[in-house]
Amino acid sequence: MKLNEFLEVSILLDYYRNLLSDKQREYLINHFEEDLSLTEIAKNNGISRQAVYDNIRRGINQLKEYEEKLGFHAKEKKLYTELMNLKEDFTMERLDNIIEKLF
Repeated sequence: MKLNEFLEVSILLDYYRNLLSDKQREYLINHFEEDLSLTEIAKNNGISRQAVYDNIRRGINQLKEYEEKLGFHAKEKKLYTELMNLKEDFTMERLDNIIEKLF
């Protein structure tokens, strides 16, 4: 897995972890936040490495689906960009436009 994909999954996990099954959430947290290998997760849970891999893959796909449908991360990135631009060139009109876009 490439670093940018690893970071993307970590961010999406922050947003949508509570929507995952208990096992998917546990394995994703173990792997992406606690930096455990698939082998370590498998050993800790008494299952095969392949079962861990399959659960993590399904979890990643679920996170991407949630982001596609709900878009919380994309909305936050857009808001952050707008606010950084506003910080550089503040006008009340620009602030009003950002607020209008939010609601």
